[in-house]
Amino acid sequence: MKISEALGRRALLRGMLGGSAVTVGLPILECMLNGNGTAYAATGQALSPCFGTWFWGLGLVPGMWEPKEKGTKYTLPDHVAALKPIQSKMTLFSGMQVFLDGKVNQNHYSGPQCQATGIVSRNGSDYTTSIDSVIADQIGKGTRFRSIEVNCDGDRRATWSARGSNGMNPAEISPLALYTRIFGPEFRDPNSATFTPDPNTMVRHSVLSAVSDKRRDLMTKISATDKARLEEYFTSVRDLEQKMAVELEKPAALPGCVVPKASATEDVGVFVEQVHKTQKQFAQLLAHALACGQTRIFNITLSSGFSRLRTPGEPNIYHSLTHEEPVDQKLGYQVKCKYLAEQSMELFSEFVQALDAVKEGQGTLLDRCVVYAFTDHGEARLHSMKRYPIFVAGSGGGRLKTGMHVAAEGDAATRVGLTLQQVFGVATGSWGTESNRASKPISEILA
Repeated sequence: MKISEALGRRALLRGMLGGSAVTVGLPILECMLNGNGTAYAATGQALSPCFGTWFWGLGLVPGMWEPKEKGTKYTLPDHVAALKPIQSKMTLFSGMQVFLDGKVNQNHYSGPQCQATGIVSRNGSDYTTSIDSVIADQIGKGTRFRSIEVNCDGDRRATWSARGSNGMNPAEISPLALYTRIFGPEFRDPNSATFTPDPNTMVRHSVLSAVSDKRRDLMTKISATDKARLEEYFTSVRDLEQKMAVELEKPAALPGCVVPKASATEDVGVFVEQVHKTQKQFAQLLAHALACGQTRIFNITLSSGFSRLRTPGEPNIYHSLTHEEPVDQKLGYQVKCKYLAEQSMELFSEFVQALDAVKEGQGTLLDRCVVYAFTDHGEARLHSMKRYPIFVAGSGGGRLKTGMHVAAEGDAATRVGLTLQQVFGVATGSWGTESNRASKPISEILA
């Protein structure tokens, strides 16, 4: 039997660890693909597309992020210079807005509600099925996880993913808990309120140790190229395990250290460096889940619209700064808010680069993904619903053009969501309600 026949697209390594089953999905190898690296050799089926959302709170500084040029030959302003490494693999949309149609602007809610569901409600109680769930019905069936939601600053409620009107899907806030979900289908329920990961079985003993015999056997049957690819993949998994193990260890005692009562209830994970580290771990885990076919749908929330992001020594969280920090009279903007907005762009760029670093045939994981990035306000200080920054990274397996700036002054932001749904085969001629109803996709980005 040829190894290309033995290793199908659903190939897994299974083992036992401490009496529990563990599963390690395999990335897409050359031996699984056709000669062009575009489809599975055994079936001729094209690589499955993936879709995800990436939300960040409080927008960007108006007038400082919009490129002057349209089309493919545009220069990124300094405010979004962090996107330069992914510029050729993303499209930037400017000028779009969310229409209220006489409804009250529910600050930090109405904007993302519309971009995620197509609807602006009169109150905050009728949030309904979001775009990721709509697309999941088209491309997400048959995977182990219908979708994966994560939040990077410790707020489990901060997510814009929903199925039906029963409330938003809670986000995972712990990379360790997500690790246990992905690598062990028979481990204890990580969604239980009393769940406490056991580092002895979850990390220190390693899922790779549980499948070591099968891993060694597999290595004898594949090409040198695939062997190198798997070694890189397994090294990445091991590195992630080791980093988590260190974080679980009790730190050495510091007799001179006294925790002030005032900060005893302070939420962890809100400093930029902490959020940065958390997203990096989530990125590795989500890349694994996508590359190994365990899910095709994901949702990342960097922070809620009421963003709690902070910098060391700064008493105010990001959201408070947007209202309280004075505009610098010489520069014309809020200096601290501009810095935090640029940190958000750096984090988005790093996440997209993490997907692009996973090689698949002649392309990368990002090439078959679409990442839809949106925010709550065009300008947070004024709670503006106009001039939204919207980004779409990845081509969805060649379905979208990338490397473009699309200036759509005054258009409904829902046009982006409609376009993405149609790209993934959702049978809909329109999306949204009232003035936010979009019936015309953005043809410039269609491949």
